[in-house]
Amino acid sequence: MGMLKEFKDFAMKGNLVDIAVAFVMGGAFGKVVTSFTEGIVSPLIGLIGGADLSKNMFKLKEAVTDASGKVISEAVYLKWGDLITAIINFLIVAFVMFLVIKAINSLKRAEPAPPPPGPSSTDQLLMEIRDELKRQK
Repeated sequence: MGMLKEFKDFAMKGNLVDIAVAFVMGGAFGKVVTSFTEGIVSPLIGLIGGADLSKNMFKLKEAVTDASGKVISEAVYLKWGDLITAIINFLIVAFVMFLVIKAINSLKRAEPAPPPPGPSSTDQLLMEIRDELKRQK
């Protein structure tokens, strides 16, 4: 039972729960960015380039068929348009994360620093003794 209690204590720490929430939100945000890139950015780039960006590919190997037309091996494509789309997704997510972290850091700096703690009672007593010795000289 000791290990189960340790795991429960570990799992209920604030940082782990925060990480789990951030992970779920990040997954959902990734889907939004993917939809944005595939639905808006890629077609706009395709409008300039003449084809949808995600449809761009190089054929590396032709499909092989037998005499009856049955496919023996599929064609092989290098889908470079999908790679460019994934890079655009990454750049959008990285930029948004940069903005979020920058906002969090600015909020942390806005909080006033706590005043430095005064001397402890022992230090205070030693300072009084020092001052008294200075007066006696």
